[in-house]
Amino acid sequence: MKSEKETHPEEDVKELDETKKTDEKLAKKTKKEIEAVVNIYTSFNNTIVHVTDLAGQTITKVTGGMVTKHGRLKANPTIAMFIAKRIIENIKDMNIKSLYIRIRAKTGSPSLGPGAHAIIKSLSKEGFKILNILDITRIPRGGPKKKGGRRGRRP
Repeated sequence: MKSEKETHPEEDVKELDETKKTDEKLAKKTKKEIEAVVNIYTSFNNTIVHVTDLAGQTITKVTGGMVTKHGRLKANPTIAMFIAKRIIENIKDMNIKSLYIRIRAKTGSPSLGPGAHAIIKSLSKEGFKILNILDITRIPRGGPKKKGGRRGRRP
């Protein structure tokens, strides 16, 4: 006669599978998703992307010159997409899911360079959560006296 406490080996395997699944779920939950800051500097001559953690330690940095050898193309939106792709390759395996974006143009420039929007679009399409977009372009306030004297520059 079989006792009531006797179990089948198949049931033991099922229980082990269930415990493995719950352990995997706990491991996934305990893996901390890191937030990073993406600093984008765009001028009409170049695009520089610098990714740091929240403390300011550099994670990766990619410029237009690292992607293309043509100087005239460094500020191109297409090259900016390649920059974003290289950034994505570098930060994907570090478990970074959320990004703060800080965009900076040349001081006194009326608008951003052409690459900024392309980079943001590429990052969001790749599945990163964008928490904040901030324009940190410096604004001249007064500053040194302009050239030309009292009556201005004359041609």
